[in-house]
Amino acid sequence: MKIAKWGNSLAVRIPAEVAEKLKLSAGQEVQLRVTGEHKFQVSRDRTRQQAIAKLRTLRIVLPADSVFDRDEIYDS
Repeated sequence: MKIAKWGNSLAVRIPAEVAEKLKLSAGQEVQLRVTGEHKFQVSRDRTRQQAIAKLRTLRIVLPADSVFDRDEIYDS
């Protein structure tokens, strides 16, 4: 495998067999961790799932007529 330049960063292609074993697909987020002097680990990013699980433990009851509008967050 070759390392390629991608903007100011470096990029490496993940072989199809590795992506399949990790159940990765285009557009998914991954985490990279340095595991040694010349080693790193690639894993699926579970941050979103972990955040949702944490929110579920809060058991906040919203009013029945409550509607979440993602676009309202960005209106100022």
